[in-house]
Amino acid sequence: MASFRYLLLLSKDVPAAAKFLSEGLGMSTTVITEKWAELQCGGSTVAVKAVESEMLPAEVNSSPMIVFDVSDVQTSLTRLLSLGAEMDGAIQYSLEGNKVGALAVSF
Repeated sequence: MASFRYLLLLSKDVPAAAKFLSEGLGMSTTVITEKWAELQCGGSTVAVKAVESEMLPAEVNSSPMIVFDVSDVQTSLTRLLSLGAEMDGAIQYSLEGNKVGALAVSF
């Protein structure tokens, strides 16, 4: 049986991506170099690998969607927007009445 090892994100600026994930989402950084970073998110690892910009998806919307729960949507949105994220549509509400915000970021 396979076991989950880590989620890998590709970035043309690993330190900027790690800063976004740590300051914006509160992940703790365990490894950081110019070409590789590892951050802890709950019990999982998020890894960031440096790639040339030609290897990145041409459109932000062609990237995978990663979903996080946060305790305060408005505070989290404000912090993430200040770190370079962009709103991808208006705030929505789930069937349970919870706020849902979609963001796009390129780092």
